[in-house]
Amino acid sequence: MSIKRRSKVEAGFNMSSMTDLVFLLLIFFMITSTVVHPNAIKVLLPQARKQTSAKPITRVTIDADLNYYVATGNERERMVAFEEIEPFLQSIVLDEPEMYVALYADENVPHREIVKVLSMANDNKFKLVIATRPIK
Repeated sequence: MSIKRRSKVEAGFNMSSMTDLVFLLLIFFMITSTVVHPNAIKVLLPQARKQTSAKPITRVTIDADLNYYVATGNERERMVAFEEIEPFLQSIVLDEPEMYVALYADENVPHREIVKVLSMANDNKFKLVIATRPIK
């Protein structure tokens, strides 16, 4: 007399949980990659021993070709003329009175261009930080 099993053993593998995991990882990496906002303007910063701990809200960038760019928060830099920087920063200060401005200047930019931005910030009493890269 032979005994028969009521349920058959299936030798397959259910992939639905694996695909769910892959899709969750894909969504995670897509969301985190949009949070990271690298500096789009290629600027070789001068080296310094210490970096500031202040978190600047607004960025002013001067590249090697003496083009000026401004940006706030996570938005992309946009090219402006030097005369447009001051009104732009003044409009930001109305919303954020304790604002820090970070100056990203290429190490090949002449000092007179940096001094122009520094004196404009001093005239308007902006808190300005010069961005540098660490010495290796």
